[in-house]
Amino acid sequence: MKIISIINLKGGVAKTLTADNMAHVLAVFHSKRVLIVDNDKQGNTSKMFGVHSYDDKSISDVLTARRLDIHEAIKKTRFEGIDVLPANMTLIRANLEVMMDSTRPQQTRLRAALDPIAGEYDYCLIDNAPDINISTINALVASDDVIIPIKIDKYAFDGLAELKEQIEDTRDDLNPRLRLAGCLITCFQRTDADKQGEEWLRSQPEYPVFDTHIRYSEKVTESTFAESPIAEYSRRSGAAMDYKAFEREYLERGKK
Repeated sequence: MKIISIINLKGGVAKTLTADNMAHVLAVFHSKRVLIVDNDKQGNTSKMFGVHSYDDKSISDVLTARRLDIHEAIKKTRFEGIDVLPANMTLIRANLEVMMDSTRPQQTRLRAALDPIAGEYDYCLIDNAPDINISTINALVASDDVIIPIKIDKYAFDGLAELKEQIEDTRDDLNPRLRLAGCLITCFQRTDADKQGEEWLRSQPEYPVFDTHIRYSEKVTESTFAESPIAEYSRRSGAAMDYKAFEREYLERGKK
């Protein structure tokens, strides 16, 4: 099972959209078995796939409970091949509880929970909050790859250096296999500002950038209200075609 963290310290850059649509494309168009870990207290991935709840177990329990079988928290979705480990606002409390519990390792709990189910899925996508807290550190410790979605605007590159430093520190201290797979430009429009921002990012050797960018489409916003992945909601939209192209690029890069 390859584990991929989708993360950016800036909000509103299509992290959740990227995680959810990557999962959908992998499952529907590549016949892969996918687990999505919702690692954001807002629970938008959980809502997208209809599994958001305060009554059932969630990632909060996975991080805090002792000897919990992760199967108790994983939920099936209406899509064949896509399961979700959901999240909700209890993740705020869980982060504090993990930090206060010095009786067992704090940074490796998610990895330990995922290890027993590695043979059940081809990919695990972790949708992270725009923050560095103990649950996102757990995600990085568990991951093989990191993808950073970036929406070009005035503040697009704020926090990139700090995030890259966190990735490198995690690699050095806790997870030597972790790599920055690349930055994915999202919500792209053919304006001078977007073109200049993309050109600048591609000129920075320390930040690999995927060739594919995800075009802006009103259909993407509509798809969130419909709680439907864009390739299902509007399969001919530019964003749907771009996410499929991006998935092909990511898979091809993984073969090299």
